[in-house]
Amino acid sequence: MNLRMVLILGALSAFGPLAIDFYLPAFPAMAQAFATDEPHVQTTLAAYFLGLAIGQLAYGPVADRFGRRLPLLFGVGLFTLASLACAYAPNLDTLIAARFVQALGGCAGMVLSRAIVSDRCDAVQSAKVFSQLMLVMGLAPILAPMLGGLLVNSVGWQSIFLVLALFSASCLLAVTLGLPESLPAHIARAPLSGAGGQYLRLLRDRVFIGHALTGGVAIAGMFAYIAGSPYVFIRLYGVPAEHYGWLFGINAAGFILVAQVNARLLTRRGPAVLLGKAVWVYLVSGAVLLAITALRPVQLWPLLVPLFVCISSLGCIAPNASALAMAGKGGRAGSASALMGSLQFSVAAGAAALVGVLADGSAVPMTLVISLCGVLVVTIALCTRRWQALA
Repeated sequence: MNLRMVLILGALSAFGPLAIDFYLPAFPAMAQAFATDEPHVQTTLAAYFLGLAIGQLAYGPVADRFGRRLPLLFGVGLFTLASLACAYAPNLDTLIAARFVQALGGCAGMVLSRAIVSDRCDAVQSAKVFSQLMLVMGLAPILAPMLGGLLVNSVGWQSIFLVLALFSASCLLAVTLGLPESLPAHIARAPLSGAGGQYLRLLRDRVFIGHALTGGVAIAGMFAYIAGSPYVFIRLYGVPAEHYGWLFGINAAGFILVAQVNARLLTRRGPAVLLGKAVWVYLVSGAVLLAITALRPVQLWPLLVPLFVCISSLGCIAPNASALAMAGKGGRAGSASALMGSLQFSVAAGAAALVGVLADGSAVPMTLVISLCGVLVVTIALCTRRWQALA
């Protein structure tokens, strides 16, 4: 796969994190503009998550029936129009509806970029490409909040959605000119009427579900970190709000670095071997993190080292688990990508919610959920390896 296609797929993969992280700094300004409070503005985020969960499952069968290109063009176009609707929303209810539609369009890039990689690459090559895509996925959470804050302070919150519309319009042009259809012509196109049966067959595929959940539960630990770290860093340990982004960025940089190292190691070792080692790093670092937190250290730095190792290990787990899950899916790659994304997103959202449910005024809820994810990741990975040996 050439560099041009990797860059296009990376941009399409960034729709999700960009549309979430980019506008977070605008919550106070949006609350003021709509004469409401920030918790009500946060419902726009919930609407986006709901759209992601529903939309991913819809695109899979459509992509397996009509190919990758047409659904992708539709989704990116829909995201562009919905972003404009967000920018000019006259009230909060309209913004909530527009965010839902925006998610329905944005998830096309997330689902179909994985399917396109699977169409063109074997498991090892897919893992390499997914590792390269992690560079974009890691940079987006670092840069998006910073740029969003600058735009809000200098131009206004509407500018964030106008920039998103411009970005997606550029992606639409790039897909039109530089991303040909990847679904091979000789593969039978599954009818839409069989979408339910297709998903049931994938759900019965223990190896696929095992690899999908290995990556999904690991990512759930990162969601727990995202949900809990603002309170732990800022409120509990007194890190200035303006410095929080730097700590967040350091962990994201570790994630990016490991993903790029993973891409190089794949030339000598397969994704299954690297995944098998990385899940243990995730488990051990999560357990150490929980143990340190239980001691209630006065300073933050003892938590930062195991947290950095844990988050960084995702740069190896996520691309390899995705590549192994998608391997050999052929004409079912669209449905497989959609189901994997929906499962992973649901588990991750549940982990983030659990941090809030367990909140007790300490860092323990966040680190407990991360360590539990580590235990589950290793357990699922071991079971999946056994199922694969028996297959």
